[in-house]
Amino acid sequence: MRLGLALGYWGRGPSPDHVALAQEAERLGYDSVWTAESWGSDVFTPLAWIAAQTSRIRLGTAVAQMAARSPTTTAMHALTLDHLSGGRMLLGLGLSGPQVVEGWYGRPFPSSPLTATREYVDVVRQVLRREAPVELAGRFHSHPYRGPDATGLGKPLKPITHPLRPDLPILLGAEGPKNVAQTTRIADGWLPLYWSPTRPEVYGPAVRELPENFLVAPLAQARVCDDVAEGLLPVKAMLGFYIGGMGHAARNFHADLMARMGYEEEAHRIQELFLSGRREEAVLAVPDAFADEISLVGPRERIAERLELWRKGPVTDLLALAPDPHTLRVLAELGSR
Repeated sequence: MRLGLALGYWGRGPSPDHVALAQEAERLGYDSVWTAESWGSDVFTPLAWIAAQTSRIRLGTAVAQMAARSPTTTAMHALTLDHLSGGRMLLGLGLSGPQVVEGWYGRPFPSSPLTATREYVDVVRQVLRREAPVELAGRFHSHPYRGPDATGLGKPLKPITHPLRPDLPILLGAEGPKNVAQTTRIADGWLPLYWSPTRPEVYGPAVRELPENFLVAPLAQARVCDDVAEGLLPVKAMLGFYIGGMGHAARNFHADLMARMGYEEEAHRIQELFLSGRREEAVLAVPDAFADEISLVGPRERIAERLELWRKGPVTDLLALAPDPHTLRVLAELGSR
């Protein structure tokens, strides 16, 4: 099981320690470093900044939001950064939800998310393979565009720049069982959210029969500390925001996943509190047990014991949201056992 460093997205401003953490992770032998985006900082610019100040560590997006860019634009970003970094790019994609897609990106959320994802990946792969001009008569992605307002002058094109790697790895963020099953068919890897090493069944039967060399790279908050309850507070804060705020009361993929993991009543309560403006109460309503099973928090000995559970399952890459160099070092030492 390889180790990766997940840096997430910026909050109010850029994080001054991200480059230093990435450099320390590279020094410690971490395999990859990952950035993210929501509705603030973008995912590719910080990764390019890190790429320029590292030499070996692989560079991943976890995730680049599909609604933010056309698939050809995303492919251009990926092939450009892959060239500049010497072939270190890992392209993680995610669909996000209707609140972000329609509220922030000003685009309709696809009526068939599976079809939209499949078409998006198809176009990205066509660009990266550069075998022929890109063509797709898709339901959501049409190349060339042939909609009712088209000029009719568009023609199929292939990238001027020759991609460095036609098989650049594509990973998908997927939560529902159908989405996970499709991911195993069309992608090179999967970025699970809220992975619990004791409950892989919540993601559906596809997890039991993964393709050969398929990447399973969950994100997990990690913190070496003496007080487990205190260490879980950042995990609970993240869960309170995602379960309560990253979606609508009637449609929230994160809340749905939490419910499938056995915390349906608690998920509804978190949503209720968060959406009524009682955010601190929403965070405190997150069960410690749920926060604990999807993270690596506590003294070194406890984290060492829990890491064994992660190693026994299908996880190939553990992407640690580790905010401090000490936690990075401990994970590296434990990971090398």
